[in-house]
Amino acid sequence: MKNYLGIVAFSLLATMLCAQSNAEKESLKFNINNEGTHYFQATFLNQTWIRYNQSNPGTLVEGLAQKETFDIGLRRTRMQLFGQITDKAFIYFQFGQNNFNPQFNTGSNRKLAAFFHDALCEFKVSKGNQLKLGGGLTIANGLSRFSQPSIGTIMTLDVPVGLQTTVDQTDEFSRKLSLYARGQVGKLDYRLVLSDPFPIASNGQALPTLSTNANFAQLGHHKQVQGYFIWQFFEHEGHNTPYMTGTYLGKKKIFNIAVGGEFQKNAMWRRTSANDTAYQNMTHFAIESFLDMPLNKEKGTAISAYAGYINTNFGTNYLRYNGIMNPANGSNLSAQNSIAGQGPTYGNAVPMFGTGTTVYTQLGYLLPSKLLGGHGQLMPYVTATFAKYDRLNGLNTNTFDAGINWFLSGHKSKITLDLQNRPTYTISNSRLLAGDRKNSLTLQYQIFI
Repeated sequence: MKNYLGIVAFSLLATMLCAQSNAEKESLKFNINNEGTHYFQATFLNQTWIRYNQSNPGTLVEGLAQKETFDIGLRRTRMQLFGQITDKAFIYFQFGQNNFNPQFNTGSNRKLAAFFHDALCEFKVSKGNQLKLGGGLTIANGLSRFSQPSIGTIMTLDVPVGLQTTVDQTDEFSRKLSLYARGQVGKLDYRLVLSDPFPIASNGQALPTLSTNANFAQLGHHKQVQGYFIWQFFEHEGHNTPYMTGTYLGKKKIFNIAVGGEFQKNAMWRRTSANDTAYQNMTHFAIESFLDMPLNKEKGTAISAYAGYINTNFGTNYLRYNGIMNPANGSNLSAQNSIAGQGPTYGNAVPMFGTGTTVYTQLGYLLPSKLLGGHGQLMPYVTATFAKYDRLNGLNTNTFDAGINWFLSGHKSKITLDLQNRPTYTISNSRLLAGDRKNSLTLQYQIFI
């Protein structure tokens, strides 16, 4: 199957390249009609990470304790194939892998990593973008723009993955089998989604035992409904695919306010004090604003900013840790010295999903284009995540990032250096306490065409 896909991709790329002139093109695009309104396009992305990380307490790497780690990995490797086949018909595929480093767990075979992220068909009902109906495996979601991010255009090293609330639990890396309607009517940009979530039993991980803390239910099945509504004060955002741009690098004047949410009946379950099983609904809500616009077009300066408030309800005391491309694979902490039932706490993991509230914000400034004498452009940024989950008994989960992008050729070729500071927690006399804060330093090189 993989060999076949490789042959198809290579043949498509060769055809596109042969069809182009000698002049450099902005994209690998093959026009189906003379006007270029019908086309098929390919994109390729690779994000290579080199990272130093201060380990969480109890971290093991291949069975040995490690206070710090250094790893090399592929955060994302992707291929997109999509096109406007007729005036009404649009098709989109994405294939690739994520979080591939020496500790990547595929059971026992490091070659089992790539999969289809997206495969959808979309029909344009209106002449413009007022109404599009689509279906298939898709990232079209409610809640937030970062629940459906265009990862090739993000401003920061990474997206706030916590806003992809069911990632790899009842979805496939935030994608679900869904039907959706999306469009732009005047200043309103909307999407309505009906999803058919995957059962938690198929996520490839050990299933948690039923306890007094809520977790995804292992019996029963209900559809998930989602909605996302944006009011666009200035220019409209791009509407080609369901993905949402991270930063336009001063090419557009964007200011939006948005609300979003998702709901699934009886998505969670827990054991009551009477030893009965109680089902609980999953309900999430967010309100956010996004600003991305040029400041001085002659100098090439621009600003990008985001602020969002997210209320997540997974049921009673739900909490789940996650470590992005975790550099470790084990812990020597006993069950008495960890927060039971919330996932691995080793490596670089933090409480990322839980019943509670989160405020996430980011700010970036695109420096003058002549600063480096024609050798690209710099964009420093900062991000902050302020989360408070019920399960942590009043302790905050605050994570901070500061970094800088060096855009060698826009998003096509960029280098990012990021410093992250995150919390850890300890158990003392059955009490949960804040532990030492840890840092990680990551260098990324992205190529995206």
